[in-house]
Order: sequence, then structure tokens, then C-alpha cells
Amino acid sequence: MSVATAMTAEQLLELPEVPGKRFELIDGELIDVPFAGVLHAVIVGIVHRLLAAAADKHGGYAFGDGVGYVLARRPDMVRGPDASYVTADRVRQVGFPAGFWPGAPDIAVEVVSPHDRAVEIHAKTRDYLAAGTRLVWVLWPETRSVTVWDAADASGASRELGPDDMVDGGEVLPSLRVRVADLFPPLS
Repeated sequence: MSVATAMTAEQLLELPEVPGKRFELIDGELIDVPFAGVLHAVIVGIVHRLLAAAADKHGGYAFGDGVGYVLARRPDMVRGPDASYVTADRVRQVGFPAGFWPGAPDIAVEVVSPHDRAVEIHAKTRDYLAAGTRLVWVLWPETRSVTVWDAADASGASRELGPDDMVDGGEVLPSLRVRVADLFPPLS
């Protein structure tokens, strides 16, 4: 009988690129993460620009899709949000690693794609918060809405915001405040 060995974040980083494939690591298990569509990419671009503009005012760095964060060790967990933000203090401590970021982002943003299942989005949100992410936004393109989890909220409850509501960066990124509808491309 053989025992499967859990993959590490370092082993994930060393995997050769596979065209048309992206991966995350959950409890040491390699998970295929499908590519998203054009609408998803447009929304990620909008969010990244907004995060970057706020980071320019407040400090810190905004990252687009493709940055992996090591959320746990033994077994390792590496997640890649669609957009993220890390404070200037944390960047000063860590620098700019050639590989994955060692820890959670301060803000993680997920854009729900048609292939995503709600249970997977909720699991990913819990993983970010458990690892120390302070603010998670989940954008729902179909309803042009956002679900916000703020780790500073002792109740642990999420807030549901519609297109006319305002969403902000909370204590993490106070210079970020935007109408939810502006996170999505204009309706034609």
C-alpha cells in the first residue's frame, strides 16, 4: 500500500506551465482552476485599477489575477484571488518574493464566473479569512452585486451590496470608496 504525499507550495511553483491550465493547492492537493471568460477579465481589470489607484494614495500594492498566496502550511494551501491588495508595511517586511506571497493578502477579491459553485466561493472566502485576510469582496456579475466580509466585524456576518450601494476598503484601504455598479462594465 502506498501513501500519497501532499504537494507543497514549492513543488507547485516548480510545476511546468501547462497551456490552458491554472492550479491552486488545497490541503496539499493540486486543484485545476478553469480560466475565466472575457466579462470576468474586464471586471478584474476594473477592480485592479481601482485598487491600484487607492494604493497609490494610501500606500501598498495592488495585484491582479495570477498572484498566489500561501495561506497554510502542512498541508499547504495556495490560493490565487482575482485581485488583491497588500499593505506597504507588509511589503516592507517581506519584499517582493520571486514566488508566492508568504501569507494572506490584506484584501482579496473574487469575481464569480459561470462555472463557479457557491460552495467553492464560500470555501475560498473562509480560507482567506482564516489565514488573516482582513477584507474579502465577492463580485456577482449576474446581479451586479458584491458580498463583503470584513474580519473587523466581530459578528462574522457578510454584507450584501447592490448596484446603488457604496463599497469601501474599510480600515485596510480607507481611500477606496466606489459605487458597486462601477465595479462592472456599463450596461449596453
